[in-house]
Amino acid sequence: MTTTTQSTESQGAKDLPLTHRDYYFSRELSWLEFNRRVLHEALDDRTPLLERLKFLAIFSANLDEYFMVRVAGLKQQIEAQVMRRTPDGRTPSAQLAAISERLRPMITQQHDHFTKTLRPLLADNGVHLLEYDDLNREQKIYLQEYFEEQIFPVLTPLAVDPGHPFPYISNVSLNLAVIVREADNNREHFARVKVPKVLPRFITLPESLRQHKRRPASFWAGVPLEQVIAHNLEFLFPGMVVQDYYTFRITRNADLEVEEDEADDLMLAIEQELRKRRKGGSAVRMEIEAHTPETVRATLMRELDLNDDDVYDIAGLVSLGDLMIFLRLALPDHKDPSWTPLVPSVFQRLTPPEVDDPTLEMEDMEDFFAVIRRQDQLVHHPYHAFSATVQRFITQAAHDPEVLAIKMTLYRTSGDSPIVSALISAAENGKQVAVLVELKARFDEENNINWARKLEKSGVHVVYGLVGLKTHTKVVLVVRREKNHIRRYSHIGTGNYNPKTARLYTDLGLITSCDDIGADLTDLFNHLTGYSRQQSYRKLLVAPVSLRPSFRKLIQQEVDHAKAGRPGRIIAKMNSLVDQNLIVALYEASQAGVQIDLIVRGICCLLPGIKGVSDNIRVISIVGRFLEHSRIFYFYNDGDEQFLIGSADWMPRNLDRRVEAVVPISDRSIQQELKQILDVSLADNRHAWEMQTDGSYRQRRPRKGDAVRSSQYEFMEIAVQSAKRN
Repeated sequence: MTTTTQSTESQGAKDLPLTHRDYYFSRELSWLEFNRRVLHEALDDRTPLLERLKFLAIFSANLDEYFMVRVAGLKQQIEAQVMRRTPDGRTPSAQLAAISERLRPMITQQHDHFTKTLRPLLADNGVHLLEYDDLNREQKIYLQEYFEEQIFPVLTPLAVDPGHPFPYISNVSLNLAVIVREADNNREHFARVKVPKVLPRFITLPESLRQHKRRPASFWAGVPLEQVIAHNLEFLFPGMVVQDYYTFRITRNADLEVEEDEADDLMLAIEQELRKRRKGGSAVRMEIEAHTPETVRATLMRELDLNDDDVYDIAGLVSLGDLMIFLRLALPDHKDPSWTPLVPSVFQRLTPPEVDDPTLEMEDMEDFFAVIRRQDQLVHHPYHAFSATVQRFITQAAHDPEVLAIKMTLYRTSGDSPIVSALISAAENGKQVAVLVELKARFDEENNINWARKLEKSGVHVVYGLVGLKTHTKVVLVVRREKNHIRRYSHIGTGNYNPKTARLYTDLGLITSCDDIGADLTDLFNHLTGYSRQQSYRKLLVAPVSLRPSFRKLIQQEVDHAKAGRPGRIIAKMNSLVDQNLIVALYEASQAGVQIDLIVRGICCLLPGIKGVSDNIRVISIVGRFLEHSRIFYFYNDGDEQFLIGSADWMPRNLDRRVEAVVPISDRSIQQELKQILDVSLADNRHAWEMQTDGSYRQRRPRKGDAVRSSQYEFMEIAVQSAKRN
């Protein structure tokens, strides 16, 4: 990329169209750069020890999904002989080659760091992940007994010979390739033993067996499950000589393929596809111990239809995603400081949902809806408590006798969702409840099917969205009778209605009684549940109808100001920036002199800092303890500033193939809150990374004498102050 950019500059920006491949960074490689930033949190010694393990695990889990969806999709394109090039000029084959070249050193770095740095640091702090070969006699006896009682009954060794075909290897399963030999004739055989997921990945030694004269006192000590199995293989193959074993792991294509327009019952069609996913599609990756002999490697590759580019050698522990369980250890000094989301002062004296409870003191309590009637409210998770804001809004509505109807979208929610419980209560209380459950939310399909059935049984009207579109928008509409008229209350957010992720993802939500917004949501729900073909809205920007042209118009507005000699300014915070049309618009704005700051957590296909093209564009990414998930869009508009928040990233799928809603913010105090969020984010010098012209990233460091500024920790302090206000 560096060479390409340099050649572009030498030619002059005006010699090439803004759609030229030299002005775009590969989507797939940009995602790998994001995951490199995740990995860096594990490498950074400023990160607490157990949090470093967490980031190693996240890096691995991210790669699993990347291979199951993105790499699998590229392989399918090659099989179908689709040679469509990406905006950066790569064919599917070229993308796979580039992925392999860039990813292998990262995986080596990950495993080296765990083996040589983090594992010794854990031991220094009393956490001993041991090798079976290093155990003493008493420990081995204990584990052998544990194996016979707890592990052996679960295992199923599978032979491979003319009478036993090669077994099916399930997706993301850990396995042992075992070589055994007949004692009488030395003939070798191949067998596979699956490491069961129903058992803990790391077997904990009892406290009495954790001490060792050469080690400091142990807080925890244990051994990987696969090593316990491997050193007791003779129980699985009696009468045979166990020659050796090699650990490997398979990743398969796990994306669903549903022909919606041909499905009479979408739920049934997705259930059928889910059954296929459990089995898994074709193998797309094999992780295998680096010292595995070529004969074993070749057998696995042949049977799984893999080539050399699909195989990743692992020096050390295979499947580091399982390290996440160490976050459960009670070692607070080696974790991030605890954080409990706070209740903004305006919500601290709300009337509880069940107002007939005689044990509650109701003096000086205030009605939730009265708070929203008085002023729109912005909530910022996980700094503001989800349970006391968004969840309370829905729960209050479910129990309020004046509420007539509740309508909402559910893209993802938790397994024990209080939101779903509130909706069921609302239906049981006689309210009209309509919920759009997105059955096609990737990897949450089964969970959403279960919720849809539960809601339907309770009398909730459940719909599954529109053919060809995912409903990704995050909206709630509450219809309430107040005296002699009807008032509508709305929540429009950037995140899912999931109490668990609301503690881990940064998201924003507007709660408002604005009648225009309520009317827009009424029209939107009629579009989602009926035959309405709504093409215009009063306030909301809605995809796929008006969102793309609206963003294009807002960017052009800044171009017009700049060309007229007035300041032009754009700040946009999102998860991903991929859409080529909007990237061209940003390049044109930069050329006109508009100053542009982009806060893009993950994929960014725009290249900043190209002379004559993107000189006025800066891109940062923030990767910290919380997953940045909020979307904010700011346009200076010659001083009449415009702010918007919503569910959409700047990707073709969000703009063209999903139902999304973005809401303009008119309340001045909320505008100032959003401006503060953007300013604090742009000033981050702890977790912010600056994108370079070649697509790489450089982490910011405080200059000498400057204070460390972590945006996420500053937002915690802002939330503390917000909770104290009278």
